[in-house]
Amino acid sequence: MATPLGNLHDMTLRALAVLGAVDVVAAEDTRHSQRLLDAYGLKVRMTAVHQHNEQAAAGLLIEHLVAGRHVALITDAGTPAVSDPGARLVARVREAGHPVVPLPGPCAAVAALSVSGFAEGGFRFVGFLPAKGGARRAALLALRDERDAMVFYEAPHRILECIADMTTVFGGAREILIAREMTKLHEQIVRMPLAATADWFAADANRMRGEFVLVLAGAPAGEGLDAEVLRVLDLLLAELPVRTAASLAAEITGAPRKALYAQALAARREEPDAG
Repeated sequence: MATPLGNLHDMTLRALAVLGAVDVVAAEDTRHSQRLLDAYGLKVRMTAVHQHNEQAAAGLLIEHLVAGRHVALITDAGTPAVSDPGARLVARVREAGHPVVPLPGPCAAVAALSVSGFAEGGFRFVGFLPAKGGARRAALLALRDERDAMVFYEAPHRILECIADMTTVFGGAREILIAREMTKLHEQIVRMPLAATADWFAADANRMRGEFVLVLAGAPAGEGLDAEVLRVLDLLLAELPVRTAASLAAEITGAPRKALYAQALAARREEPDAG
């Protein structure tokens, strides 16, 4: 069952009806969810289901279901099992032969995507990237040629490192939408090239606070350039003008000339000024 990201007015009538009728609410953080129930005058038994006890809690909840009780699964904000606890629980409940019924509602990824302007085609939900820098960069490199928009979640203490790695991997010209504290008092939603993000964060320390949803534009159509093609282009760019380097790289590698030219332009823009 989806619950509000922050604004309690986003609670659906159906969700309220179900919470008022079930026997048990499985919540990521019972103290946090108690405030939600109190806001609507709901009194229902709760049990904790979080990343550290999900497998054990699944057994308890299945016992409730076997006994004929109804259980609702909620997370702290948004839709359970989407970069939040719940996926393993849902799998266990299904394996045990019990139906799982979705109650749609708030989802941070979809909300941010809907105002990005990037999702004309499709999108890829990535969620949280690895916390360590090397693993994070490797994960981003694997997404370099992804054509669809990509949606990431990130915590405030890693946001600057994450954005810096994205800029290195995807290039400063790639557009990104940064959604911070969605639906809450200090919500901010901005779209800019990756190259502009460092200055945007530096302009106000408060911009590093809260939870983040990042929507990254997909690779331009026809980009799809592998590492060897990019190496050849970089070597030629070191000695030749952009158009000549792109044309020669196309002849040497067989890669699309337009994609090479666009990449060459972006690479030349990112070069530091001489002197």
